[in-house]
Amino acid sequence: MSGHGFHVHGPHDHELEHAQQGGHHGGHGDNAMTNQIAMFTAIIATVGAIFGYMGGATQANAGLYKNNAALKKTEASNQWNYFQAKSTKQSLAELARDLAPEDKKPVYQSKIDRYEKEKNEIKLVAEKYEQEAKDWDKQSDDQMHLHHRWAQGTTALQVSIALAAIALLTKKKWLEYAMFAMGAVGVGVGGLAMMHI
Repeated sequence: MSGHGFHVHGPHDHELEHAQQGGHHGGHGDNAMTNQIAMFTAIIATVGAIFGYMGGATQANAGLYKNNAALKKTEASNQWNYFQAKSTKQSLAELARDLAPEDKKPVYQSKIDRYEKEKNEIKLVAEKYEQEAKDWDKQSDDQMHLHHRWAQGTTALQVSIALAAIALLTKKKWLEYAMFAMGAVGVGVGGLAMMHI
């Protein structure tokens, strides 16, 4: 600036003046696009964080339920082994009864009857444990299915955020539309997970 009222602008003065008036290099449309993408990205990132948490929780549940199923299978196996031991004792008692004198046969028959009764009780317990194992396995499979849904939704949201960054850099409207589409896909898949589909 000289003393005669002549003012020379620096290279950034025009940009600062333009920014103070609410615009920037690309004009008002670019500013609106930037704000829209920034808001969308913040919302999608928050939803993605929730989806990520839900994906982790369902994966942990699946592991826990699979462990419960394994425990029940072990308990069922123990009961079937106990059942087999009673069957062996019953077979030996039947053999002893068949070889024993007539006056001893009732003693062996009462043992046979007792073993038969015990086997039936053991069988019921073993079958109960087997059913519980199947139930835990099903719950584990259901949780893994939900985990995959949450992971798919999270991945789609991450792709949407990447598209948002590219749209901001390139100022391409079609990338902005692709960003919204991928965000909608991610939220839709997360909705399926929420509804246990």
